[in-house]
Amino acid sequence: MSDMGQNTERGVGRSASEPLAAAGRAPGGGVARVSRVAWTFVSVLAVETLVVALALALPGMIGVFALEQTVGSPYERALVLALIAVPAFLLFTLGLMVWSALATRALGWRTPPNVSLPLAELSWPLLDWARGMVLQHFTRLFAGAVWRASPVWTFYLRLNGARIGRRVYVNTLSIVDHSLLSIGEGTVIGSDVHMGGHWVERGAVHTARTTIGRDVTIGNGSVVGIGVTIGDGAQVGALCVVPKSTHIEAGAVYLGVARPSGDRRGAADSD
Repeated sequence: MSDMGQNTERGVGRSASEPLAAAGRAPGGGVARVSRVAWTFVSVLAVETLVVALALALPGMIGVFALEQTVGSPYERALVLALIAVPAFLLFTLGLMVWSALATRALGWRTPPNVSLPLAELSWPLLDWARGMVLQHFTRLFAGAVWRASPVWTFYLRLNGARIGRRVYVNTLSIVDHSLLSIGEGTVIGSDVHMGGHWVERGAVHTARTTIGRDVTIGNGSVVGIGVTIGDGAQVGALCVVPKSTHIEAGAVYLGVARPSGDRRGAADSD
């Protein structure tokens, strides 16, 4: 079954304001849910295999060419392989980011905004979200550790759907649901910041957009919930928790789990 053929069955995600359906009332019954899950596993395996193959194509060709040009003992050929291993891996990670983002975009495996998706129903929008999360996680695992905090990582986030301004510094791999994130220019996101567009609660995945203004600083280890808006020039201290749907005024300082504070010196001390 193709993704195009599934559109008639998927429908639109439930609005976040609507009550959740009771477990056992999932559309299509048990057999349909099992079929959807099976197709999800098969399709994500096929797409990830293709993405990895495309990412390996260029470094693989470079390796073959280098070996063909090497005339000498097996030790010399092994030395050539050792010398090109790191550049080849870097090329692979670059290709992985590009092809993964393009596949996610082409297949529509993105997080839908402002919906509630009951886990028990295993609906197509939920499974599309899950497939997109698998591609994000795989890319984060192999490429993120190499390129985090660099313009290359920011480029991947943009390509995967995030709206990010210029001069943005992202030093974390714990950002998901890229298509629901908007980050203004000049913003700094510290190490190990957790941020995304979904929240699992009461048996459902809830989604909302997260908007961060210009010249914002989010300290190391902070957690930013869904539906949060942070005004221009605001500061979120290290190890803070910003609950879902919180609005932080422009220029304010946010410490711990308290209300926003207007004392900038307090934020500096907390960092």
